[in-house]
Amino acid sequence: MFLNTLTPKFYVALTGTSSLISGLILIFEWWYFRKYGTSFIEQVSVSHLRPLLECKVWRNPLNLFRGAEYNRYTWVTGREPLTYYDMNLSAQDHQTFFTCDSDHLRPTDAIMQKAWRERNPQARISAAHEALDCATAFILLAEEEATTIMKTERLFKQALKAGDGCYRRSQQLQHHGAQYEAQHRRDTNVLVYIKRRLAMCSRKLGRTREAVKMMRDLMKEFPLLSMFNIHENLLESLLELQNYADVQAVLAKYDGEGPRRAALLTDVNPRDLVFLLHHVTPPTPFPVSAVSTDISLPKSATICYTAALLKARAVSDKFSPEAASRRGLSTAEMNAIEAIHRAVEFNPHVPKYLLEMKSLILPPEHILKRGDSEAIAYAFFHLQHWKRVEGALNLLHCTWGGTFRMIPYPLEKGHLFYPYPICTETADRELLPMFHEVSVYPKKELPFFILFTAGLCSFTAMLALLTHQFPELMGVFAKALFFINFLSTLFAPLNFIMEKVESILPSSLWHQLTRI
Repeated sequence: MFLNTLTPKFYVALTGTSSLISGLILIFEWWYFRKYGTSFIEQVSVSHLRPLLECKVWRNPLNLFRGAEYNRYTWVTGREPLTYYDMNLSAQDHQTFFTCDSDHLRPTDAIMQKAWRERNPQARISAAHEALDCATAFILLAEEEATTIMKTERLFKQALKAGDGCYRRSQQLQHHGAQYEAQHRRDTNVLVYIKRRLAMCSRKLGRTREAVKMMRDLMKEFPLLSMFNIHENLLESLLELQNYADVQAVLAKYDGEGPRRAALLTDVNPRDLVFLLHHVTPPTPFPVSAVSTDISLPKSATICYTAALLKARAVSDKFSPEAASRRGLSTAEMNAIEAIHRAVEFNPHVPKYLLEMKSLILPPEHILKRGDSEAIAYAFFHLQHWKRVEGALNLLHCTWGGTFRMIPYPLEKGHLFYPYPICTETADRELLPMFHEVSVYPKKELPFFILFTAGLCSFTAMLALLTHQFPELMGVFAKALFFINFLSTLFAPLNFIMEKVESILPSSLWHQLTRI
């Protein structure tokens, strides 16, 4: 009925409006291209859609053992700590690291190549038992069949014996052709993986110094294999030993932070310290545009938060927000607060786990940098180290919220790092189990102006539809509203005078007058 009542004038107006808008877009695109040399629509599409397409996940350097830890959790709670997506990524990693094109030449390697592709855990374990002269067979049994860390370590030692022999043989033949080079690359990956997991077994069994030595030797023997992020295992073990000097040395090598901006917080006015300490940053200590973006890699939550912990350790035992607001911040306290802000900007999910505002779960086998999965993996292993440093969590509690005041909004650019990626929520929901409530940053809240405009447009459209359907009734309603508004406007001065008289006259006198 509504479409039948539309006149040709409406279609002419609609066509003209569409043409006008298209022309304005065309003119703007031409002006933008002439001035900046690129298309505005293309630039916006690339800058906003690329994070959705490029959301890379990483192997968790501290991932637990599937048989001795993840499966035991399932037996006790009845919950699955790993998602299918996470386990599928692990299967792809195993096929990449532990297989090569020449595996069909040896029967045991061919069996293991099929085992890594098998989805059924029992089928994988059965296949591994058929190839016990292969190092990767012992790896699979250690990861998935062993139910204790001691059994896991025993199997990895058997894998080391077999893997070391294969590595030495392939090392001698690696230059004889592409096939031998691929075999040597595979054997190198296997050997590094075995030694790293053996070091992790030693750490879990309390032999931390032995674990540190194994990790240092491994990093010295294979300095180019940074894909395993062994330095993060080393950092955690050194923190357990409370060997903070060596932790600082590892950070100096892998942080890549460059010259620190020590003078950035030195210009803070003492009256702004209260704001700084209570989740608000100083009004204008340093502009965002004046700070060079700290985007050198590698970066991870472990590196950023460990650096913040070391700086907090120097001042946290005597730190008090009230005392600092009275006397002012020292240089060491400024550096500690700056390091905390830097870490929180890199991964804003970590403080809630460190401060135990959210419950922890077992970390996944893969993590998304700057995401909730990385925050869980970091806090799961490093919460004890923050608790060991007196006052560190108190300093974090007092200052971490101020980070968000320095990050531009909307998040079109970062402060010290690249803008926070918008794809983390989707990836984290794939990596983390369903029973965990995924932490989301930033909160997807629409601005008030958009909500107000949407409500106003909806209300106007509803009035237009009612007027079209019931013109007489809406006309009477509009006249009634106009009459009511006219009367209220007419009596407004009288109401104002009455209110003034009531406020001036005593209540008893006014009561007597009303009775008369």
